[in-house]
Amino acid sequence: MALSGMRGLSVFISDVRNCQNKEQERLRVDKELGNIRTRFKTEKGLTPYEKKKYVWKMLYIYMLGYDVDFGHMEAVSLISAPKYPEKQVGYIVTSCLLNENHDFLRLAINAVRNDIIGRNETFQCLALTLVGNIGGREFAESLAPDVQKLLFSSSCRPLVRKKAALCLLRLYRKNPDVINVDGWSDRMAQLLDERDLGVLTSSMSLLVAFVANNHDAYWSSLPKCVKVLERLARNQDIPQEYTYYGIPSPWLQVYKSFKVKTMRALQYFPTIEDPNTRRSLFEVLQRILMGTDVVKNVNKNNASHAVLFEALALVMHLDAEKEMMSQCVALLGKFIAVREPNIRYLGLENMTRMLMVSDVQDIIKRHQAQIITSLKDPDISIRRRALDLLYGMCDVSNAKDIVEELLQYLSSADFAMREELSLKAAILAEKFAPDLSWYVDVILQLIDKAGDFVSDDIWFRVVQFVTNNEDLQPYAAVKAREYLDKPAIHETMVKVSAYILGEYSHLLARRPGCSPKEIFSIIHEKLPTVSTSTIPILLSTYAKILMHTQPPEPELQNQIWAIFRKYESCIDAEIQQRAVEYITLSRKGAALVDIMAEMPKFPERQSALLKKAENTEADTAEQSALKIRAMQQSSNALVVTDHHPANGTPPVSQLAMVKIPSISSVDHNTADQVVTPENGALSVVDPQPSEPSVDLLGDLLGPLAIEGPPAATQSEDNSVSGVDGSSYVDEALALAPVGEDANPIQIGIKAEWRAHQGRLVLFLGNKNTGPLVSVQALIMPPSHLKIELSVVPDTIPPRAQVQCPLEVINLCPSRDVAVLDFSYKFGTQGVNVKLRLPALLNKFLQPMSVSAEEFFPQWRSLSGPPLKLQDVVRGVRPMSLSEMANLFNNFRLLVCPGLDPNPNNLIASTTFYSESTRAMLCLMRIETDPADRTQLRMTVASGDPTLTYELKEFIKEQLVYIPTTSGGPTAAPPQAQPTSPPTTVSDPGDILAGLLH
Repeated sequence: MALSGMRGLSVFISDVRNCQNKEQERLRVDKELGNIRTRFKTEKGLTPYEKKKYVWKMLYIYMLGYDVDFGHMEAVSLISAPKYPEKQVGYIVTSCLLNENHDFLRLAINAVRNDIIGRNETFQCLALTLVGNIGGREFAESLAPDVQKLLFSSSCRPLVRKKAALCLLRLYRKNPDVINVDGWSDRMAQLLDERDLGVLTSSMSLLVAFVANNHDAYWSSLPKCVKVLERLARNQDIPQEYTYYGIPSPWLQVYKSFKVKTMRALQYFPTIEDPNTRRSLFEVLQRILMGTDVVKNVNKNNASHAVLFEALALVMHLDAEKEMMSQCVALLGKFIAVREPNIRYLGLENMTRMLMVSDVQDIIKRHQAQIITSLKDPDISIRRRALDLLYGMCDVSNAKDIVEELLQYLSSADFAMREELSLKAAILAEKFAPDLSWYVDVILQLIDKAGDFVSDDIWFRVVQFVTNNEDLQPYAAVKAREYLDKPAIHETMVKVSAYILGEYSHLLARRPGCSPKEIFSIIHEKLPTVSTSTIPILLSTYAKILMHTQPPEPELQNQIWAIFRKYESCIDAEIQQRAVEYITLSRKGAALVDIMAEMPKFPERQSALLKKAENTEADTAEQSALKIRAMQQSSNALVVTDHHPANGTPPVSQLAMVKIPSISSVDHNTADQVVTPENGALSVVDPQPSEPSVDLLGDLLGPLAIEGPPAATQSEDNSVSGVDGSSYVDEALALAPVGEDANPIQIGIKAEWRAHQGRLVLFLGNKNTGPLVSVQALIMPPSHLKIELSVVPDTIPPRAQVQCPLEVINLCPSRDVAVLDFSYKFGTQGVNVKLRLPALLNKFLQPMSVSAEEFFPQWRSLSGPPLKLQDVVRGVRPMSLSEMANLFNNFRLLVCPGLDPNPNNLIASTTFYSESTRAMLCLMRIETDPADRTQLRMTVASGDPTLTYELKEFIKEQLVYIPTTSGGPTAAPPQAQPTSPPTTVSDPGDILAGLLH
């Protein structure tokens, strides 16, 4: 952009650059746009200089990111200017400001065509550049024939013909149905005789596009492509202007890139029948293979390797002799052993591609040790490619070695790779298992080492194998019994072990420690640690154990019946149904044996894992784990009837603290009322049975508050942070305003969390005899959460409950909380409620146990800010070290005892899940002073700076703002009388005490 003589443009650019902030810049730009608009409208006789200056200003403003919605006609009109400076401005600004569908482009077609068919080569280049950049359909229909004439014209200079070839390529890619290429075979063959490398390179790009769509029409070009490749490989007739210190065009690599394009064009032809052409081509490929090596010059490496890898692709395409294939593999074997990581990556990637060629796998196996070594490379991209290669080269002969290496590597593998690694190890074990007992061993080891990353399809498959093979059942039962003896096992191991022992534990009855009562005891020990999705499997296991002990042992039968009775009124429909059915069936005596007989054999069908493996492309193997994790669930609102439990008063853990919006007529004699009716009242959830929960303090220790609208006379803000020592079962919350006769509305939340995803269900219950109308629910998510809420019905019928599923995806670490804005009309009164959803930071944490060998290398590698942050926390509620350890465990931060030599310190670890960080290991160290328990020093480390800061601040907030509670029920506060003034309750402990009363 030549600015000489354009003082106004230079001053404007200088003013913009001197602006102190964005607001000043916007004001200066708006002032200039107003001035330009005024000049364009009022002064019709603008000189070419002035018009050019203003159009340059418009382009500069557009480059700054501002919308320019006028002046397009002035820019297009400059294309018709007779002088080069104005015409250049017109072409540049038009190609930047207008797209292919803009109406003003029609006005420029004639001017552009005149420049193309004219004799001025500079104007021709400007016009071809514009057409190539925009590439619209109207340009293609009107100008393609003229561009073709320029390409094949012998009177045009190479510069113009090169641009014509590239322009035609752009038009063909955008509008292949408009460009008529019939009969172009001979013309393209003539273009390959060009001596100018610029024209030849552009023509080869055009040929690649044509051959990709229809190679049959261009067979005549095949021999000439081979001759051109031979000429370039021998460095013959390379013009002086394309050489630099004896190297053909090293700064643009025209020579190399043209060779690559030629070999790519050859790959579109299926075979080469002519023996002379085939021999010449293989000689060229042999020369490339022999002449390529790793040197210190990075630029030369990049150029030569681009040619080499394209040559390898051509060798595989042509199905060359085994000797040449061996030479290719040997060359790649050198690449994967060098120090340069980029070259190692390319070597592994191309060796993986060579697996598609027959009879090459045995040659690649010679480099198995070096490939396994690449699994420990510091670069994760190299580790991924090594994993892909090992997966592809595995067969019956080396399956045991490779799977054992993968299992050994699994315990130290990066968290981002563990799911893919687990999937591939399971697939290899199934495809190439020498015997089924080895397969069972591998899958159980896999679940034991990487339970969080093992999909349900994997343990479903091993259960199918055990069920269908009677000889395998005792062995599988023994192995499942051995894993249950471990003090801490993953929940997936509990599932598979419970299922196998429920079906086949009777086969171990004569073994020591395997009596039905002992099997029941060791499985029942795991019940408090599992989630609601596993409890149905355990209930089925208990029923099976009871069936195998006919006649039943009275003590064992009473223990199992007590468990069934406990879950008969569970909030989870699946658990409730199984408990009711099993306790009924277990009373049928000997008939239970026939009813609860062993599962029949599964029908033979294709493995879901193998099907996924077949659908996975070789070069996108890293996406296979993501496909397995994708779990699509419907989220349609369901209307169900209101349920009332039969077991009386709800347990303590079911009580929810809320603030209720006011409604006109209030019953002042409500027993559980804590806040005066004008501000609303605290209410409890409908009674539900208590059940164990893994996340005891997950919601309560987060900043949870439910706010109601202001009352007619007075407003009061009561927020509840949580209560130490109690829990929400299934994260149930409730919001119930007080009405004339009963609480007309109840809002409940039930949630389930897995990795970076969560599924919540909003329960909207109408407890009155009249309908709730104009019901609306709006989620206001923070930027780090992606939340999808199903459709909420406009009306909730009387005595009915609506379930609205809610999908939550964590995008990145943050402490912000999503808010539910809920409103409805009850009679003539409109009510609006805001509820903070329990999608807190700790919901996306998964406790992770680490050993000293794993912890200290990770801790040292995360050195200093921002990956490792330290803070002194003061004002901590005094607590013992064991209480603090329990507190962190409830935060899903697993305390690892024995790692810190100082007994007054704690070390904890966890895994954080989000879309941006995937599975990210987080480590924490707490240093306490026995003499002063009100302060501590906290150090948090992770591989993501934002995660480190957010997790540190989250833990700090919980340590400082934990409310205290009384040890037992206390006296309820006085009931509010109609004449008494409003009572303020701000202490969460007092609120809970009132509820417990």
